[in-house]
Amino acid sequence: MKIVCDSAKLSKACMNVQRTVSSKSTIPAIEGILISALSDSIRLTGYDLEVGSETYIAAEVEENGNVILNARNLCDILRMVPDDTVSIESDDRNICKIISGEVQYSIIGTSADEYPDIPEVSAGFPIVINQALLKDMIRKTIFSVSTSERNPVHSGVRFEISDGKIVLVAVDGARLAVRREDIDYSGDEVAFVVPAKTLGEVIKLSEDDEGFCSISVGKRHICFEIGEYRVISRLLEGNFIDYKAAIPVTSSTKIKAGTKRLIECVERTSLIITDRSSPVRCLIENGVLKFSSVTSIGTANDKMPAEIEGGNIEIGFNSKFVLDALKATESDEVRLELNSSSQPILILPTEGDKFLFLVLPVRI
Repeated sequence: MKIVCDSAKLSKACMNVQRTVSSKSTIPAIEGILISALSDSIRLTGYDLEVGSETYIAAEVEENGNVILNARNLCDILRMVPDDTVSIESDDRNICKIISGEVQYSIIGTSADEYPDIPEVSAGFPIVINQALLKDMIRKTIFSVSTSERNPVHSGVRFEISDGKIVLVAVDGARLAVRREDIDYSGDEVAFVVPAKTLGEVIKLSEDDEGFCSISVGKRHICFEIGEYRVISRLLEGNFIDYKAAIPVTSSTKIKAGTKRLIECVERTSLIITDRSSPVRCLIENGVLKFSSVTSIGTANDKMPAEIEGGNIEIGFNSKFVLDALKATESDEVRLELNSSSQPILILPTEGDKFLFLVLPVRI
């Protein structure tokens, strides 16, 4: 193999692909990036047996071929090369020369035959969604995925896609996040769960513009095509919680309040909390939300006006969970719905149903 290409483009592509390379494995090949020289481009592949990525960049290919190079070493070298172009040449023993300007490296590579095959994903009707929208939806749900190993399916985000609709759902046992949007889709109804790690990669590769992401879903794997990159991942299997059954259909108390002021009140009263189990209390009465906390450090109190319909309630909650939800709304005002001190808090938009956040209360 012998190629010459733009060093900056190659460095950026390798850095992106490196994120799906295994950092420590009993299989040395998957700690590397597979470089495949084709007719007028090179393909870069990273795969840790759970999630993989690949991309193509233009190159002058003098000799076709394949080689695996340790990802960390390759990225470190490319980041420091002095010239605008870099050449990479490997021989029959997989000894690889990397030359840029006056700098030359000789690196021991690995045979491409040792690299595992990335799964092929075949799908029916394609799912196409704006990159910025998908990125936003993932960001506003992924913080609620479970980090527990008790039920692995909850360590990912559930996608529900039907005629003209997409819904993302994440749950961790103490909170729930739901995001809904309209999309141009008329295929079969599908539902699947994508690991949080994979979606983190989708966020990093997605642009905040009008570009589109194409999603192909197979029986056990999924492929996201984002610009010049493909991200391939296994899907999570198992019984996802019936989250709809956990959402109260009625509420005895409804609150309309400014989001920024709510965030500030919760943040101020949580400053003295050093133990996660210590709640922030909220007393809802007479058009006022009164926040307080009591810990070994001392006490904190704050309050704010709000539009309140229904009875008075005092409730305790995990401040981080509520703050995560409030910050994800990115709206000037929100609607809170409650029934009692022992039932969930719902955080909703003042109009529509684009998001729903549910937080279980903490006993006070």
